[in-house]
Amino acid sequence: MHNNFGLKWDTTYEWRVVALLSLGFGLVGIDRFMIMPLFPVMMTDLHLDYQDLGHITGALSVAWGISAIFMGNLSDRIGHRKVIIPAIVLFSLLAGLSGLATGVGTLILIRAVMGLAEGAYTPTSITATLDASKPSRHGRNIGIQQAALPLFGLGLAPILVTQLLKILPWHLIFAVVSLPGLLVAYLLYRALRNTKASTAALHTAAPDVSDPKWTDVFRYRNIPLNIVGMLCWLTCLVVLSALFPSYLIDYLHLGMQQMGYVLSAIGFGGTLGTLIMPALSDRFGRKPVMIVSVIGAGVFLTLLTGTGANPTLLFTYLMFTLFFVFSMITLTVGPLSAESVPPKLMTTASGLVVGIGEIFGGGLAPAIAGYVAKHFGIQYIMYLGLVALAVGFVVTLCLKETAPSRSSAAAPVVAH
Repeated sequence: MHNNFGLKWDTTYEWRVVALLSLGFGLVGIDRFMIMPLFPVMMTDLHLDYQDLGHITGALSVAWGISAIFMGNLSDRIGHRKVIIPAIVLFSLLAGLSGLATGVGTLILIRAVMGLAEGAYTPTSITATLDASKPSRHGRNIGIQQAALPLFGLGLAPILVTQLLKILPWHLIFAVVSLPGLLVAYLLYRALRNTKASTAALHTAAPDVSDPKWTDVFRYRNIPLNIVGMLCWLTCLVVLSALFPSYLIDYLHLGMQQMGYVLSAIGFGGTLGTLIMPALSDRFGRKPVMIVSVIGAGVFLTLLTGTGANPTLLFTYLMFTLFFVFSMITLTVGPLSAESVPPKLMTTASGLVVGIGEIFGGGLAPAIAGYVAKHFGIQYIMYLGLVALAVGFVVTLCLKETAPSRSSAAAPVVAH
C-alpha cells in the first residue's frame, strides 16, 4: 500500500503499534477510573467525604497535567520509546499500591505519582500512534487508541469492579489490575520504533521549522483554542465521572449494582464517540465534527439533568452526552493539536493541551464540584458541565481546519 508521498506504508507495523498503544491507554483508563465505583466502599473504611474524593481525583489530574507538559517536550527530543515503556511499568505498579492506602493522605500521594506516569504516557502515545499511521487514517487510528480509555476505564471497570467486590476486598482489586500493564510494556519494548524526522513531516499541515522552541506552539492559532476547549470538555467529563456515582446513590437513591450499570454508559458512549466521530472527521473535516459534537453534548446533558431515578433513561442520556464529549476530547488532543504544528513540536503541542486541560479542567473542576456538592447539594454539579459546554461552543467556532483531506488547499495554520 502506498501513500500520497510515494513511500511504502508498513501496514503491519501500523496495526500492531496502534493495537498495543490502545491497550496501554485502556489500562491507563482502568487504573485512573476504577477508584470511582470503589469510592462508596472506601469512604466507609477510610472515613472519607465528597471533598476528599474531589482532592484525590484532582491530585491525579494535576500531576498528569504537569507531567504531560514536560514529558511531551522530552519525548520530542529523545524519542517516544524512552518515555512510553517506563511510564507503563510505573503506573501499573502504582495502581497496585493504591490498595495499600490507609487514609486520604497516602491515597493522594500514590494517585499523584501515578498521574505523573500516566501524564507522560498520554501525549507521547498519541504522537506515536500518529507516526505509525498513514496520514489519511489519522482520525480513525487516534480514535481507536483513545477509545480504549473510556471502553476499559469507564465502560468495563465499573462493571468489573462492582462484581469483583462480591468476592474480593477493595485492596486486592487494585493489585489484580496492575498485572496486565507489565505485559503490555514488554510487548511494546519488542515492537515500538522511534520515528525518523522525515516520516514525522508527513503527519502535519504546518511547514517544518529547523530548530523550534517549545513556546513556538502558541503561535499556531489552534493551540491556545484547544487549551481552552480542553478545559471545557474535561470539566464536563470529570463532573460526570467523579461525582456522578454519589449523585446516583445519595440523591437518586439507586442501588450499588444499578449505579454500576448507569455509570458504564460513560464508557460505552465515550468509546463509540471516540471511534466514530474522529473517523468521520477524516472525511468531513475536524471543525464541522467538533461543532456537531458540542451541540449534541449540550442537548443530552440538559436531558440528563432533568431525569429522575430511571436507570434506563439515565443510561441513555449519559451515554449520548459522553459520546459527544469524548469525540471532542479526542480531536482536541490528537489531530487538532498535532496537525497544527511542525513535526518537531507535535508531542509538545499535544502535551501542553493535555497538560493545561488536566491541571485546570481535571484538577480544579472536581474540587469546585466537590465544594458545590458539599455546601449546596450534589444535584447542582450538572450545571458546571453545562456552563463549560457553552464556553466550548464559542471555541469550536474559532478553530482552523487541519484534516489532510480538507486543509491541503488551505493556508498554513499559523496565527499572524
